[in-house]
Amino acid sequence: MYGWIWRHLPGNAWVKALLSLMLAMIVVYVLFQYVFPWAEPLLPFNDVTVDNQ
Repeated sequence: MYGWIWRHLPGNAWVKALLSLMLAMIVVYVLFQYVFPWAEPLLPFNDVTVDNQ
């Protein structure tokens, strides 16, 4: 997958590296802003089994 992305990015190695970094930052941003907040209510992290005594 990474090789496919690298081959399809324009420019020399420095431009490709910069574009790859920008793509990674965009993916992280989308995950934290949209995907994780959407998925958080579906995950069982707040389902505790310890009772308050």
